[in-house]
Amino acid sequence: MAHQLGRIGQIALSVGDMARSIAFWRDTVGLKFLFEAPNVAFFDVAGVRLMLGQNESADAKPSGVVLYFEVDDLDAAFAALRDRGTAVEQPNGEPHFIAKLGAKELWMAFLRDPDGHLFALMSERVPA
Repeated sequence: MAHQLGRIGQIALSVGDMARSIAFWRDTVGLKFLFEAPNVAFFDVAGVRLMLGQNESADAKPSGVVLYFEVDDLDAAFAALRDRGTAVEQPNGEPHFIAKLGAKELWMAFLRDPDGHLFALMSERVPA
């Protein structure tokens, strides 16, 4: 009998400047900072740990991973991050319609962290 996988417990991102990345995810995005150890830092994202790991190479590129964060008020969350200087993904990084999900619509906005990692804010809305 095959074993079922559980929920994701931790996601790791490689970063170029640990202090800058900690400040971004803690102060700009507002994630709950847990702790820091040599070359790593940990945040709580609704029960899933986000681990930042120091890049071993100075010329490392951002991963192909996209983090999707659920938010209640997409427009307000997007505006707050944009106003704090978070880079908006272009083109079409502003909040926009993605798909119809039964009686609701899926909307997203896309941004970048200081290392160039793409992340999204997502919200299900009842159409007006």
